[in-house]
Amino acid sequence: MLVSEIMAKALEFISPEATVQDAATLMGELDVGALPVGSADDLVGIVTDRDILFRVVAEGGDNRRMRVREVMSSSLFSCRDTDTLATAMDIMGAYHVRRLPGADKGGRV
Repeated sequence: MLVSEIMAKALEFISPEATVQDAATLMGELDVGALPVGSADDLVGIVTDRDILFRVVAEGGDNRRMRVREVMSSSLFSCRDTDTLATAMDIMGAYHVRRLPGADKGGRV
């Protein structure tokens, strides 16, 4: 089975300058645990519910003032939409990540 067969096709991106509260609100509205940061042509990071929990809530940060860029993960690992699920799982295991953006052959997420 290929990544393209199971990956989400319609993504909502968030700006790195958005507040963490904006990110959490959008995650709730979309019922997702992660948001890509930037745009389809310029992915700069990913922010997850775990990032918010550990980097904001647990630290006592102000989610209305902190920016997504301050808490997002900027080390990105991705796969191609033409990769097999086994390849994607190998990448996730090797880098200990729970979410993996899938890009087309042009590099767009």
